[in-house]
Amino acid sequence: MQFPQDVVRVLKTLDEWSFDVFALHEASMGAPVKYLGYELLNRYGMIHKFKVQSTILETFLSRIEEGYCKFHNPYHNNLHAADVAQTVHYMLCQTGLMNWLSDLEIFATLVAAIVHDFEHTGTTNNFHVMSGSDTALLYNDRAVLENHHISAAFRLMRDEECNILQNLSRDEFREFRTLVIDMVLATDMSFHFQQLKNMRSLLTLAEPAVDKSKAVSLVLHCCDISHPAKFFFTKTHNLGLPFSPLCDRNNTLVAESQIGFIEFIVEPSMGVCADMLECILGPLHSNTKNTTNTSGQEPINEENTGAEGSNKFKIRKPWVTCLSDNKKIWKEQAAKDAEARAKLEEENNGEQPVATEE
Repeated sequence: MQFPQDVVRVLKTLDEWSFDVFALHEASMGAPVKYLGYELLNRYGMIHKFKVQSTILETFLSRIEEGYCKFHNPYHNNLHAADVAQTVHYMLCQTGLMNWLSDLEIFATLVAAIVHDFEHTGTTNNFHVMSGSDTALLYNDRAVLENHHISAAFRLMRDEECNILQNLSRDEFREFRTLVIDMVLATDMSFHFQQLKNMRSLLTLAEPAVDKSKAVSLVLHCCDISHPAKFFFTKTHNLGLPFSPLCDRNNTLVAESQIGFIEFIVEPSMGVCADMLECILGPLHSNTKNTTNTSGQEPINEENTGAEGSNKFKIRKPWVTCLSDNKKIWKEQAAKDAEARAKLEEENNGEQPVATEE
């Protein structure tokens, strides 16, 4: 597949946490999934290892891109898909997670990231359930959108022109499909707190054995909600139904909502994910300290040499600084908003008609 020079230039920073997905969107003329998806599957050797024809992969990615643009979704669109796929790549490449996974597991993880919000309608699962949509009826009100993303993606791959899995064996296909289903279903926010609780409990064991499916599912979920480290604010539709938390654009205090989302959702999630990665990759790192990542650079993992955790394997966490900086910005904005509201209220009170005696 031919890559425009501007796209090639942007993709040179693909391994960075601060990758500019907006620049890729502009350079690709609105087709970031097509180029980023192809680049990632090629970089990890998936095209060669699983005999994926380049023309079929290009068609598949183009159709996926079209599905993301189908409902003119202001957030869960192709730009978000590219952002999440790149963030998953960072986790695979820059922590060493790729060395813990098989080729098929990497393939499934990348594809799951690419399709995880395919044909998203721009509304919540609760909206579908409350409005009795056809999609809610089809999936019996359970993980409505996530089930649709998976089903629609696999239905697309049944088309011969888009079947990137045609050369997988029967067993490989079943494993691939099971992994993708597990990962995408885990992006349903209704599973969020239980997912974190289960992983925290597991990591307290003396010798935790982390299931690979659960590990990559948590990674994808964390990448899916990592936007406050790169920031974007979700909009919603209003058809007279009850709003989900933080989704009422007229009444939601944006700055306060972002601070809450960071403190109660994103920071705890990234913390548990980092602990999990350090747990599963520590033994691997101690045995293969000279392993390099896909970019050919030295691993950027660190060892804590402090007295408390001597020689304990650590990964770098660039999101910690980003979240801290973003939270500071939002707190400053919240203070300005509160001041503006107080001033407006004072002005409105000053305009109230004064009662006079007859």
